[in-house]
Amino acid sequence: MLNISINSIRGKIDQTKYSALNLVENKVSGRVFLRIISYTLIAVVIIMFLPWTQNINSGGNVTALRPDQRPQTIHSIIAGRIEKWYVQEGDFVEKGDTILYISEIKDDYFDPQLLSRTQEQLKAKEMSVKSYMEKVKALDNQIDALATTSDLKMEQARNKLKQAHLKVQSDSIGYEASITNYNIAKEQYARQEQLYNDGLKSLTDLEKRKLTLQKAQADMISYENKLLSSKNDVINAKVELTSIRTKYKESIAKAESDKYSAMSSMYDAETTVSKLQNQYMNYSVRTGLYYITAPQNGYVTQAIQTGLGETIKEGASIVSIMPSDYTLAVEMYVRPIDLPLLEKGQPVRIQFDGWPAVVFSGWPNTSYGTYGGKVYAIDNFISPNGKYRVLVEPDPEDHDWPDAIRVGAGTRNMVLLKDVPIWYELWRQINGFPPDYYKANQSGAGTSDKSKK
Repeated sequence: MLNISINSIRGKIDQTKYSALNLVENKVSGRVFLRIISYTLIAVVIIMFLPWTQNINSGGNVTALRPDQRPQTIHSIIAGRIEKWYVQEGDFVEKGDTILYISEIKDDYFDPQLLSRTQEQLKAKEMSVKSYMEKVKALDNQIDALATTSDLKMEQARNKLKQAHLKVQSDSIGYEASITNYNIAKEQYARQEQLYNDGLKSLTDLEKRKLTLQKAQADMISYENKLLSSKNDVINAKVELTSIRTKYKESIAKAESDKYSAMSSMYDAETTVSKLQNQYMNYSVRTGLYYITAPQNGYVTQAIQTGLGETIKEGASIVSIMPSDYTLAVEMYVRPIDLPLLEKGQPVRIQFDGWPAVVFSGWPNTSYGTYGGKVYAIDNFISPNGKYRVLVEPDPEDHDWPDAIRVGAGTRNMVLLKDVPIWYELWRQINGFPPDYYKANQSGAGTSDKSKK
């Protein structure tokens, strides 16, 4: 009997009389069930100690390793009107090839002879600068000549003044001598007059002495007049010296004033020349911007602006190109909980969209259809989606990635970590769940939000 009820009939009836009871009773079923449970537990325990390659699974996409090798958009630096297309989508362009020609839409640049007219203005101002420079040189020469003439005239006037002083000295000596002669003649006349009164001298002798006295007096007056005239010459020489000094100072000051005025005009002209040179170069560069060229070799992927005659604004996107020379990489995102397990150079297994693969995450060596890579860079700042971005480059020791892979293709990635027992990995997954304050920012305006409970 099964003995599954508390109201057992064992001992109340004779079971040997009923063959059905013997057929229903299974004496070994309990032992078999225990064996199955035991074997299962043993198998689970054994499996828990099997090696498991830790890995971080993450989605991603194919990109270029270097920023200058990634798809880019070509913009128009100036506003304009589309006149002619030189390429179409899918064309290969080399660096410097013309993609588009635009015409001017601002009235400040409508003149077709704008460059030549600006250059003529520039040349005219340059000639004006040269003229002012020549005028400054001429005034410098004039100032030098005036200074030389002034020195000569001043020396001449000083010599004349010196001569006047010497003449004053000479006339002064003559005047002093005439005074002495006059005094002597006066004394002699007095003595002669006394002798005449005493009857010792004749009247004729007295008259001779009187004539001598008058002559001496006339000489004294003449020498005094000469002395006064010489002193007047000294005063005139001083006046002339001062006049010459003043005259040439005024002439030199006027020439220097004209020179500084010419220099000021020259500097103004040089400022205008600099402005015109800057303006001419701006016009020249702007003229070159009418032809929009390819910045590097690549393929035209999409024409953002279309048609002819359409106007575009400054900085407007025109076309997007994909560089022809690039090194593929994979851009993947990992959770913050997995970030401490990553380091540069770690191996990564990659499954590309469109390439079939059989993947065993814990046993990468048994997987098929995956490609090798290595961690190239890890961002130091969290991305707007709440995860950290990781760049993976091709593993040179693994087989090459497929040639048909294009930038933007999706990938599934496994970053291979250490080999640990399965029980350790289960323990890490159970106890290492990520905190709930790492939230993806759908708008892309922030990085992470923290909520305190």
